[in-house]
Amino acid sequence: MCGTTPRGKGENVAADAAGTVEIRGALARLRRTTGLPVAFGGLLEPGRQRMRISEFSGAAGLALRGLAVTSGNGLGGKAVALARPCAVTDYSLSRQISHEYDAAVAEEGLRSVLAIPVIVRRRVRGVLYGALRRAEPLGDRTLTAAVQAARDVEQALVVGDEARDLLTAARPAAPGAGPGAEAGAGAGREQVREAHTALRALAPRITDPVLRAELLEVCGLLAAGPAQRPAGQPVVLAPRELDVLAWVAAGATNAGVAERLGLRPETVKGYLRSAMRRLGARTRGEAVVAARRAGLLP
Repeated sequence: MCGTTPRGKGENVAADAAGTVEIRGALARLRRTTGLPVAFGGLLEPGRQRMRISEFSGAAGLALRGLAVTSGNGLGGKAVALARPCAVTDYSLSRQISHEYDAAVAEEGLRSVLAIPVIVRRRVRGVLYGALRRAEPLGDRTLTAAVQAARDVEQALVVGDEARDLLTAARPAAPGAGPGAEAGAGAGREQVREAHTALRALAPRITDPVLRAELLEVCGLLAAGPAQRPAGQPVVLAPRELDVLAWVAAGATNAGVAERLGLRPETVKGYLRSAMRRLGARTRGEAVVAARRAGLLP
């Protein structure tokens, strides 16, 4: 990685919190699938060409905890600089890397080490390491598993980024935002509906509970809109029923809904029938209209 563009403050805090959770899980999976005794990693600091090792699985000591690794330095720094996997058979004796971190690596007793960059939208966001305490080549199976672990983290970060972008774009305008906001409200209603559908589709893929709860809260705000819900017994739909109905409202077929939500078409039909029954609707279109009147869809 030759250059890093700074992220916004909101993205930094939320993305890093969610990213560290994903890295922790990926490291544990990496050790289970490969038998590596040690795996660790971390994210780049916002707006800097430096990552801090913050997550560990199997590490026995404290030497690497919080260690700041600068782009280009050591094995991890090389992986950041080149944006590709790097490995050494004997860390302290390798001539392919610089040796700013030899003391910490030796204190942990690590010999063979690999470093896999986590790359999101062509930008390195972090590094995952796996290591042995003996000097021997790390085989293709281990490298493949490490690359897959990094891809899992990348996908999670992409989902988190998309969710935060949608949250920012879809939040209702604050009261008193001015005549321009009021004038654009009607024209933007379809965009609100599209954002609501996309947010509900993203929600099940968000592992960070705080971000997922915030995302669903915004979905509720978008669905309710500025109008008051009708008086009387409120209609309640199960989360999956609402997910299906949101895609139906966007014009998706049952097969399309199934593909987007990772469900079988028969399962989608079951959720849709259940939602129609709860809403007292006889057709898909009536169900969408009834859900909007009940404040369940925007």
